[in-house]
Amino acid sequence: MLSLRFPISFENALITPFKPRPSRFQTPTVQSFPRRSSSFSLPRATTAGVVLKEEDRELSNNRFAPRADFPPDGEPLPAGLQRELMPRHVAVIMDGNVRWERRRGLPAGSGHEAGARSLRELVELCWKWGIRVLTVFAFSYDNWVRPQVEVDFLMNLFEKMTSSEIDSFARDGIRISVLGDLSKLPNSLQKLISDAEDRTKGNFRLHLIVAVSYSGKYDIVQACKSISQKVKDGLIQVDDVNESLIEQELETNCTEYPYPDLLIRTSGELRVSNFLLWQLAYTEFFFVSALWPDFGKAEFVEALISFQQRQRRYGGRDL
Repeated sequence: MLSLRFPISFENALITPFKPRPSRFQTPTVQSFPRRSSSFSLPRATTAGVVLKEEDRELSNNRFAPRADFPPDGEPLPAGLQRELMPRHVAVIMDGNVRWERRRGLPAGSGHEAGARSLRELVELCWKWGIRVLTVFAFSYDNWVRPQVEVDFLMNLFEKMTSSEIDSFARDGIRISVLGDLSKLPNSLQKLISDAEDRTKGNFRLHLIVAVSYSGKYDIVQACKSISQKVKDGLIQVDDVNESLIEQELETNCTEYPYPDLLIRTSGELRVSNFLLWQLAYTEFFFVSALWPDFGKAEFVEALISFQQRQRRYGGRDL
């Protein structure tokens, strides 16, 4: 099926190619979400100033360094891809499931089920090709305003998929983490998520991060509130607050590579929809018109080839 692609970079490139709020019609107020602990934290800030320390800069640069850590049993890459230029962290906004089913006259929910199959395939490709982190936007906090029947279907599908995949994930070395306000999820799903995270926490082949009831804006708000409380309690000084300290408080502190190298959004929409707003500062964007259930190996390869042709300067300049 023919589809137009719009690979767009956040920086200059060789190819030009979803914060909780009480109401959409009222002034938002800060709402406290329960914070979830993480087993991974970035180095703590120990010097004054909002500018990163030199060693912090070195750590950040290492996160974006060319790849040299692929598993020895990884599958050979498709033609056109270079192993040393593969991204460590890929993020995906999986969009277009409902449009996919409507265009085909299929029953409600068919698109989400087809989208789940596309996600399984993408997880397998990342696992085979040595990508270390895959973060997918499954359900935005803003999506709670959708029809209840659709929300219930999505929660049931998420629970069913997690239950059916957990054994293979544990066997294949895939770690699962879930970001977002999980207090709004059904109790049975909350317990399943907790069990899956605990069962796979020692895995390292691929880290699958699923954003559910997630808000990029609130991720930053809760980080600021946590730091403010530490200042109030005298644990840190105002001058100790810098980028590294904020990054420690973001929900993506669960992974060694919190910054996506590549963001893919399907369905032709050209926006980030309140997803990983801090973390996407230097991410390369690739927008594709294919709806999420139609996104497969060929589209993923195209996105990766586009990524590998980008010049990532991080504010610098080639001499």
